[in-house]
Amino acid sequence: MMRRMKIGYARVSTDDQTLDLQLDALAQSGCQLTYQEHASGKKADRQELEACLKALRVEDCLVVWRLDRLGRNLADLVRIVNELEARSVGFESIMENIETTSPSGKLVFHLFAALAEFERNVIRERTLAGLRSARARGRKGGRPKKLARQEDLDMLRALVKEGNTRVKDIAARFGISRATVYRLVPINGKS
Repeated sequence: MMRRMKIGYARVSTDDQTLDLQLDALAQSGCQLTYQEHASGKKADRQELEACLKALRVEDCLVVWRLDRLGRNLADLVRIVNELEARSVGFESIMENIETTSPSGKLVFHLFAALAEFERNVIRERTLAGLRSARARGRKGGRPKKLARQEDLDMLRALVKEGNTRVKDIAARFGISRATVYRLVPINGKS
């Protein structure tokens, strides 16, 4: 019978943050080895996590201080835990008190993941409903136009046609880019 090994993974996002809290908690939970990483969770390339995942063997258990230390997002977290499960490797999160080495622990993890996915879908539905409602009232999304008033547009065109003011100065006056000036008023064959 193989002896099960607990392997920890600790991560902080920036070099000025410390891993001490996580390392203490992982040692207290019985981790014999801990991989330490200073990298944003948003980065796909996390070398220490890759090394940690490669080191795990059948019946081992990956331990993290909190769920957000492991996955970049919920989908990434679920993917990693499912890959561990397929390799017969357990998973444990100390702060959320989740472990997948027992049937009840697996159930809790999958319920947690399902609830998080449900929450994402509800937020998306609310956002889409709000956008539809705004469109029905005639509102458009996006950035407001800098030259929304016809008077401003007429003045810009007059300044360009007059030719005494540099395009750079016209753009600065209206708070737009030179490219926008050229788009609104073709100058010298430029469009």
